[in-house]
Amino acid sequence: MSEQNTRDVVEELLRRIAEGDHERVAALFAEPVDWRLDWPDEGHPAVPWIRPRSTRADVADHFRTLEAYHVPELNGTSVAQILVDGADAVVFGDIVQTVRGEGGVAYTSPFALRLTVEGGFITRYHIYEDSLTVARALSLQG
Repeated sequence: MSEQNTRDVVEELLRRIAEGDHERVAALFAEPVDWRLDWPDEGHPAVPWIRPRSTRADVADHFRTLEAYHVPELNGTSVAQILVDGADAVVFGDIVQTVRGEGGVAYTSPFALRLTVEGGFITRYHIYEDSLTVARALSLQG
């Protein structure tokens, strides 16, 4: 796959995530997908979207669950840079979210998202973030 095709799929993924169209986000993923979030294997009880994923339905569920726990109108997540090397890409930015509920705890976490695009589909989705900051914000809201 050319670097331009990889970049096109990555940019489309970011657009669809920003639009909140979970089914269209999931349609960009291969089945199975190599999915990993930078969290301990056991996850965290305050963060329900952290679990193994491998199918498009799992991907859509991940983004629906994220939305259910956050206020989309207050999402300030930004992308600082996209690096592409053949089928691989890395996206750097900052997650800026506000947890739903009384008091609306806000948090910011830098992130790096490692993607692989093969045959026009995302085959690898590994995200590295400040999981402690996210867990604290969700725990404080609870």
